Amino acid sequence: MTATQQVALVTGASSGIGKATAMALVAAGFQVIGTARNTARVIAPAGVTFLDLDVTSDESVASAVKQVIDKFGRIDVLVNNAGVGSTGAAEEFSITQTHDIFDINVYGVMRMTKAVLPHMRTQGRGRIINVSSLSGFVPSPFMALYVSTKHAVEGYSQSLDHEVREHGIRVLLVEPGPINTPFAGHSVLADTPMPLYAAGRRNYDELIEKNLSSGDDPAVVARVIVTAATDRNPKLRRTAGSAAARISAVHRVAPARSFDRVIRKYNRMPS
Repeated sequence: MTATQQVALVTGASSGIGKATAMALVAAGFQVIGTARNTARVIAPAGVTFLDLDVTSDESVASAVKQVIDKFGRIDVLVNNAGVGSTGAAEEFSITQTHDIFDINVYGVMRMTKAVLPHMRTQGRGRIINVSSLSGFVPSPFMALYVSTKHAVEGYSQSLDHEVREHGIRVLLVEPGPINTPFAGHSVLADTPMPLYAAGRRNYDELIEKNLSSGDDPAVVARVIVTAATDRNPKLRRTAGSAAARISAVHRVAPARSFDRVIRKYNRMPS
């Protein structure tokens, strides 16, 4: 590590978007620390140091951040990528299961952010990049729990960015569309399935498989994250991938009723 080399901490870096991001940040000249719940089986890409981290644990988060500070002396960029999907109608999820999903996708982001902010303030600079989603600003039937977590991350990030900007810190959003990863296979299934939603769930399963298989490569998202980490004048939010860009453009200009029809057509919902 050189005296001027910046340090990036990437959560959920063992596969998919997180792994691609870690590799892209190494290529951009960063010293990169990736995390996973269990790193024993992780094959670390060249230039990436891995740490065990459970974003649902205050103690684990504090320990991981301390280890990075102790070893590298700084954290310039935090990429909050760790997360979990959900499959099922909103009514089919118990409150306990809902809490578990929020604990990873929302409270995990908050834990990591609170842990690094004091160090970034001391440095007088830093970037926190939260991996949101196309679902952070549009609805998606049969993903209501996941969508609500991403909406929460969007509101948190936008508000926090105003609070910390005067300290040289920016909080930024990256919003991927469908990406060719095992996202669906790793999603949490609703724990109280109801027969009346069975057809809708089957439709969702077919649609998500099609969208993900034809989705953008994770490297597309990684490039956007590197841009967010390195731009001199960064934008608050950036979409990542062709579908996200198209739907974001429609969302900005279409009347609410027209956009509602777009969403139902896109998700093959009855009119």
